Amino acid sequence: MEKLKIGVLLSGSGTNLQAIIDQIAEGLPVEIVKVISSRPDAYGIERAKAAGIPVRALNRTVYEDRDAADALIVEELKAVGAEYVVMAGYMRMVTPVMLNAFPDRVVNLHPALLPSFKGAHGISDAFDAGVKVTGVTVHLANEEYDKGPIIAQEPVRIEEDDTLETLEAKIHAVEHELYPRVLGIIAEGRMTVGEDRRVHIAPAV
Repeated sequence: MEKLKIGVLLSGSGTNLQAIIDQIAEGLPVEIVKVISSRPDAYGIERAKAAGIPVRALNRTVYEDRDAADALIVEELKAVGAEYVVMAGYMRMVTPVMLNAFPDRVVNLHPALLPSFKGAHGISDAFDAGVKVTGVTVHLANEEYDKGPIIAQEPVRIEEDDTLETLEAKIHAVEHELYPRVLGIIAEGRMTVGEDRRVHIAPAV
């Protein structure tokens, strides 16, 4: 099987990047052709370098023109043959410049069960709301924040003795398993987007 070539966008520590790198070492048919960080001090840059992955670090000045920033990212990723864009803790909303360059091929991870608890504080918002079940969503990005077609979801129970910190740890553990699994599904050609904008996943052969 040909490997799925992805570009990974990040802004922080890069734990989901590391989870993907680790699964690639275990046989996940994916190749990370470039990592782009929105911050020059993100620790995810070090993870990419340790794995021998080319990195481009951007800064706040670049994002003063969001369209120009996304055009730069698109140019970088197209140059290395990226087929999908994978956001892994990327704290910038992508523009139509990127969405049109990679139609239905920009993937995002959200630490709650969308459409509930959108936004940058999904874990703490769910915890503060007192819900008993939250989880992780992998979805296709679109022009509305946390609202694109859902690819996969995994629930996480909030137990009586959970704290925000223990819930965060549980959410991240699920993220690190679910995101590589979804990329494997995409690499196997099992994901399609219907005319109804619903994501359909064919069974494994």
